Amino acid sequence: MEDKIPRSKEDDYSHEMAKKRQAFMEEKSGIKMQHINQYSFDPTITKGNIEHFTGVAQVPIGIAGPLLINGEHAKGEFYIPLATSEGTLVASYNRGMKIITESGGVMVTISDDSMQRAPVFLFDNAREAREFGQWVNENFEQIKKVAENTTKVGKLRDIEQYLSNKFIYFRFNYTTGDAAGQNMTTTATFMATEWMRKNHPVAKNYILDGNIATDKKPSRINMLHTRGKRVTAEITISDALIRKHLRQSPFRLMRGQNISSIGAFMSGSLSNANHTANGIAALFIATGQDVANVVESSLAIMFSEVTKEGDYYFSITIPSLIVATYGGGTGLATQKECLELLNCHGKGKVNKFAEIVAATALAGEISLISAIGAKEWASSHDAMGRNR
Repeated sequence: MEDKIPRSKEDDYSHEMAKKRQAFMEEKSGIKMQHINQYSFDPTITKGNIEHFTGVAQVPIGIAGPLLINGEHAKGEFYIPLATSEGTLVASYNRGMKIITESGGVMVTISDDSMQRAPVFLFDNAREAREFGQWVNENFEQIKKVAENTTKVGKLRDIEQYLSNKFIYFRFNYTTGDAAGQNMTTTATFMATEWMRKNHPVAKNYILDGNIATDKKPSRINMLHTRGKRVTAEITISDALIRKHLRQSPFRLMRGQNISSIGAFMSGSLSNANHTANGIAALFIATGQDVANVVESSLAIMFSEVTKEGDYYFSITIPSLIVATYGGGTGLATQKECLELLNCHGKGKVNKFAEIVAATALAGEISLISAIGAKEWASSHDAMGRNR
């Protein structure tokens, strides 16, 4: 058999081509496929999502909830699909959701929305770079028009500027509707930078992304300036519920969170949350999000205090939550179905979904900090998370 992976220029997204690639891999590996080749959808729907479609990775999905949310877009009780292979994860989030629901729900607020592409222009000296920045400010409306001509929903909000040495770095900030928007902003910014290059007498060299957007990387700039949605989830839990369900006191929970924050600071972590990536990754996999965005989306700023009534106030802000309910992987069969379980598939649903993700993350934080404080963390994993 040839070493080249089977491919068809005419119809590569078909059952026939998938079977040819399965046979190719069985021949190369000596392993008979029994699970990768089992799927329930027409492979033609994967065009634009994957190349060389061969089969599927089946990840177990568990349901946690109900989760009561008092958002501006997500209102009511939700049952959350979580795709994971980590034992105790669903049970832990389920416990946090129980506390939230019994406390009257979690309030969720979206305070900003921005997706970036970040070109850098190269000059002979810093003065040329500075003057080009001034020219960009003067011509913003035309640059905006050129960028927005490439998209039906993308809108260029503003352009940040950062000058270093003889280079000027830009952050083109867009709103992108119900799409995550990375591809949308790439095309829009490319057309805009080409217009800038052609219409300025000196600005001839640029790189389409100079890495100051920090796409799929954690960064301080996106903690301050936002990438995706900036979302805060917050709740006040009564002293009685804390003691009943979490075997803690509000003071002990607050002290534990403060001590944990010191550890995060000492280690240089950009986030002082404990494990927001767990729930966010599981929800991303289930609903067809770009899983690599978990790197940014799981950064969280955590705060707690004991109220004057002696109850426990707890909140997290996720400054760069990148989600979509339209486009990308959200239209794949299983992922679309999971979004539909939340009534979050399609246009006009992305803010609702962002609120659900943030509320889910908060539930996981409540559960874990409680388990650590009550010395139940290790025993829970021993009881539910060992599969050897």
